[in-house]
Amino acid sequence: MAKLVSSRKLRYYALATAVFFLLGVLLSGCGAPQKQSEAEKIKIGINYELSGKVATYGTSCKNGVVLALEEINKAGGVLGKQIEVIVRDNKSDTAESVNVATQLASMGVVAMIGPATTGDVMAAEPVATSNRIPLLTTSATAPTVTFDEEKNKVREYIFRICIIDPDQAMVMADFVWNNLKLKKGAIMMDTGNDYSKGLAEKFKEYFEAKGGKIVATEGFVDTDTVFKPQLTKIWAKKPEFIYIPAYYNQVGLIVKQARELGIDVPFLGADGWDSPELVSIAGAKALNNTYFTNHYSSQDPSPEVQAFVKAYKEKYGVEPDSFAALGYDAGRLMAEAIKQAGAADPQKIRDALEKIKDFPGITGKLSFDEKHNPIKEVAIIKMVDGKQELVTKLVPKR
Repeated sequence: MAKLVSSRKLRYYALATAVFFLLGVLLSGCGAPQKQSEAEKIKIGINYELSGKVATYGTSCKNGVVLALEEINKAGGVLGKQIEVIVRDNKSDTAESVNVATQLASMGVVAMIGPATTGDVMAAEPVATSNRIPLLTTSATAPTVTFDEEKNKVREYIFRICIIDPDQAMVMADFVWNNLKLKKGAIMMDTGNDYSKGLAEKFKEYFEAKGGKIVATEGFVDTDTVFKPQLTKIWAKKPEFIYIPAYYNQVGLIVKQARELGIDVPFLGADGWDSPELVSIAGAKALNNTYFTNHYSSQDPSPEVQAFVKAYKEKYGVEPDSFAALGYDAGRLMAEAIKQAGAADPQKIRDALEKIKDFPGITGKLSFDEKHNPIKEVAIIKMVDGKQELVTKLVPKR
């Protein structure tokens, strides 16, 4: 009897084990789609200046990226997968930019977009490179961002979608000489900012090579709020224009104080001018007769540009500046690189980025050169009663 009971128990346990195993398989099968769905998402990390002194740049870039990737997801995603956008704030701080890049790398992103400024990108670069994750910056314009001049070597995992500083300086020098017909100018630059110093140096080089003359150069630092002493010295040299390659918060104060001194010559600048805050700082009237190089204009009549402007306004309620347009292009370009790579693999995405040709961006058609810089047009913007007007678009003659 005891042996019979034991035998029945064994058969019971065997049957129960088989049933539980089968239930486990079925349950795991029911749970599989959720796990698979999570695995099927392609993670892209966003590292931007969403607070701090250049928050308008980073916020606009981030907004553009998010809009582009939302549109791509609605259209079915990439490679049949949805893109997960992981947004982090580097607080306009280089140390925090490193922390954000490290965090994103640990979260398994296959690519990074941002930061916006040269300093913050250079801080994040070692993290991207050591983890072999491609980083696409929207607006870091210094040549050294993608090319290590000391080693004479391309930074393998760093790309940019924006025009570079020498191209901006070259186009503005051409415009001043050929379009404005001005021969004598002055420069004001932020002596503690590589962006400002690099543009100032290149503009002077290109302008004087044409036969022009820079009669005065004055400097300031980013904490300065009073610029009339430098402006008075410059005005004594009788320049026909003043070139200020700096950020909008400084430019706004300089132009305002210059007009108060009666300085009525054209002021010229670069993409650092482009911020909704510029007009509120300087005043619309003071900004009349000013020009700056930029990546695009929302006034461009192109159907593609106007479709983007409409979509951006509907989502965010404001006019998209060039940083928003660059962010939008960066999101679409990264998705295209993933598509061409054929896999959500960082190395394959990096390789695909290098091969991009004639990408139809809102900020212009682009291909990457051997230094991971885009070959594209530069827009010249004129300020008229507080509004931007597109004057022309010129191709840099490298």
